[in-house]
Amino acid sequence: MRRALLGGLILVLGMAPPARGERVHLLPDGPDHWSGRNIFAPFTSIFVGPGYWYGERTIDVKTTPPEAIVDLFYVRAGFQKRFEQAEAPVTVVLPKRIDANPKDVVIVRAFAEGYRIREKTVKVSSRTDEVLLEMEPLPNVLRAVAHTSFAGRASLAFLTKEALALRVQEQNGGFSVALHETARAEELGDDALRGIGGPLIGGLQAHQLGEDLLVQIEYGPALAGGKPELRSRQGRDAVRDLHVYSLDVIGPGSGAEAVTRVKAALERIRTADVTGCAAVFDETLRQGLDPAALSRALAPAGSFTDPYLRAAMRRLGEVSPGGAIELLDGSRFHPEVPIHLAAAQNQAPSAKGYLALLRAVVALLEPADQRRAVLRGLLAPELPGEEFARAMERADAAEQACRPSYASAPSQAP
Repeated sequence: MRRALLGGLILVLGMAPPARGERVHLLPDGPDHWSGRNIFAPFTSIFVGPGYWYGERTIDVKTTPPEAIVDLFYVRAGFQKRFEQAEAPVTVVLPKRIDANPKDVVIVRAFAEGYRIREKTVKVSSRTDEVLLEMEPLPNVLRAVAHTSFAGRASLAFLTKEALALRVQEQNGGFSVALHETARAEELGDDALRGIGGPLIGGLQAHQLGEDLLVQIEYGPALAGGKPELRSRQGRDAVRDLHVYSLDVIGPGSGAEAVTRVKAALERIRTADVTGCAAVFDETLRQGLDPAALSRALAPAGSFTDPYLRAAMRRLGEVSPGGAIELLDGSRFHPEVPIHLAAAQNQAPSAKGYLALLRAVVALLEPADQRRAVLRGLLAPELPGEEFARAMERADAAEQACRPSYASAPSQAP
């Protein structure tokens, strides 16, 4: 009667009935256990109740956080007799106590992405009928992955909350990185990782394997049939209080030959590459990127790109009007003066024409289908590919809209 009234109240109020968990039968194969206990069970039922021996034997398993994956092992004499997997909350149906071996146990193991694995052992013959597994968050979190590729080299930077312990293993066509006791931040979803790629790194995928985060990296088209050299280095992002572990992928032809190619490309840069409609592209792209992220990408940080970015800044001063690097606030720096060049490099995001110059250099060095990925690695290595693509499209559109009016404008004497 009470249940009927409760059901009617739920229907009247439009409330959903409480969800019930899954029901899993964890019954070992083989005959039931028989011993002298079966003879005396009817007599001992006077003290423990008949339901103890002959009633249904179940265990209700719950986890915190809820909906964790639960592995259930039925173990007898050290041997696994049955295995089932379910999603918490779950009700586990076991053999009746009269039919089970007195030493039979059930191992309950819970796993949830981003949390430590918890495990508990329950004797089938015990009175335990509820198990709550409270899982603790993993001690480390992967906040971001930054990818940079330029001049035959690439770098993958893992930014984590705590110092990172990892294991690198080479595989056919790539390599894998296991981040020990590390979870992936919610904002670092598959969409953010899917856009990572370039000439040397074709793409990467991340999977949580127990308490470790496994990142699988595929080699890009520039490494077809070749094998790169891998180097690692560690650093720290003091501003964001993050630890940085970088893996450099060094492809063939990334030594003196690459330096020569970059120098030749910089010598081909002209004033038209950083002024006029190219300056409109430069300004629009700068407005579409996060200033802090752009500053982190272009600031000297001990990366393999530092010498190239410094040479690009020097070339910007050489081809800019008046032979000086001009910042957004009107400051001017002369590239032939070392202290001026260093000051301009530290304020690279504010240097007029610098983004347009880097675009022109990348266009001279990289295949057409890789240019956007390479430029993204230089300017916004942590930005999802789709967001950078939208910023580039707006900048390209602004440049295209500028060209008709710029071409019709009367030429001015230098």
